[in-house]
Amino acid sequence: MTTPLFESSIKSLPRIGRGKVRDIYAVGDDKLLIVTSDRLSAFDVILPDPIPDKGRVLTETANFWFERLRHIVPNQLTGIDPESVVAADEREQVRHRALVVKRFKTLPIEAVVRGYVIGSGWKDYQATGAICGIALPPGLKQAAKLPQPIFTPSTKAEAGTHDENVSFERAQADCVAALGPQGAALAQQAREAAIALYTEAADYAAGRGIIIADTKFEFGIDEAGKLHLIDEALTPDSSRFWPADEYREGISPPSFDKQYVRDYLETLDWNKKAPGPRLPAEVIARTADKYREAYTRLTGHQLA
Repeated sequence: MTTPLFESSIKSLPRIGRGKVRDIYAVGDDKLLIVTSDRLSAFDVILPDPIPDKGRVLTETANFWFERLRHIVPNQLTGIDPESVVAADEREQVRHRALVVKRFKTLPIEAVVRGYVIGSGWKDYQATGAICGIALPPGLKQAAKLPQPIFTPSTKAEAGTHDENVSFERAQADCVAALGPQGAALAQQAREAAIALYTEAADYAAGRGIIIADTKFEFGIDEAGKLHLIDEALTPDSSRFWPADEYREGISPPSFDKQYVRDYLETLDWNKKAPGPRLPAEVIARTADKYREAYTRLTGHQLA
């Protein structure tokens, strides 16, 4: 286990962004250094306690999938060692938790694929019998497996707001508005790529005792307009991983992610606004173990 990293402090490169989990730096005009911290957010609030090894798990898991699925769609990786683009005294901050990636123009949608009815999809289904306008069979129970995976895009929320599930037609319109006439075709390509990525990953994970209930991808385009997979891929933060031996319909199964923290926070008298509460040592340790177990189950390896 490494010392938890809450926020990077790299001075040798200009920092151009800070998300809930990632710190982003410019590497020249055409590349980015993305440092994945151990920060954890819940209910859109960054909590004050980092989760040891979380950033390493997310980075190494994404790298595993980028390599395994690159035949479906090209991705953002450059192959450049992150330690080579920072100062010598900053290398520890990026070791095993950073990527040097190509800089792309991003599609303005979250490319969500669902194989099971859970989360916001379950709420939509209960209310309308559909998810993102896609009609589903009646009488499905919570966590039921769908006849086939469905593409259910959402908006990219501004800071402090939530993503909104939208129809594919709305997603196409947003892509046209952001990217011009080619946006409609790019949205279609993103849908096809996302379903292919999910399907292959879910089949692989099933052999490792993990159900991938749903996942979120992001895509970008290069100067030639070619679609690439960017951001992260099939990690415990961007996906819902369930242990197959504990799955059953009618309940929300346990998962390899921050759901354990969310469940703890729900027991507190907290208004779900910043600042977030401190986490007990046991909650931090058990959450870290869940992230590590997801990585080990999927890859067959321990963290470096």
